[in-house]
Amino acid sequence: MALMQWEPSESLATLQREVNRVLESFFAGSPLRFGESITAPAVEVADTKETVVVKAQVPGVSKEQIQVTVSEGMVTIKGEMKEEAKQEEKNYLRREFHYGAFTRTVPLPAGVQAEKATAQLKDGMLEVTIPKSAEARVKEIPISV
Repeated sequence: MALMQWEPSESLATLQREVNRVLESFFAGSPLRFGESITAPAVEVADTKETVVVKAQVPGVSKEQIQVTVSEGMVTIKGEMKEEAKQEEKNYLRREFHYGAFTRTVPLPAGVQAEKATAQLKDGMLEVTIPKSAEARVKEIPISV
């Protein structure tokens, strides 16, 4: 007789995938995911030889509305997407824009120099560049024959 083992983490991961699948079909491809804020910006994290680059999509948000902090192996982006102040009488046929405050925290690999981080906002794309420490940089080792 074979014994079955129950793995709660696998069951929860399966449940989360199924909930995401149902939400995606319900919202017809909306980026909404179980456990994520609907206003949180999408991010990309790239690891290069010299730096770690975090990009976040923040269309319509000015640099005065964004705060970026780098500490303890994390980048935190806080901001607010504000709705137009002028409201006309409109009957919306569809509204997909999301407004409100957001916070997005992204873990960083070990060995970055947080105090030397820089941030740039251009065309709705926030780019945070964090240099790596000398120990964390990729080193190529020549092979002798």
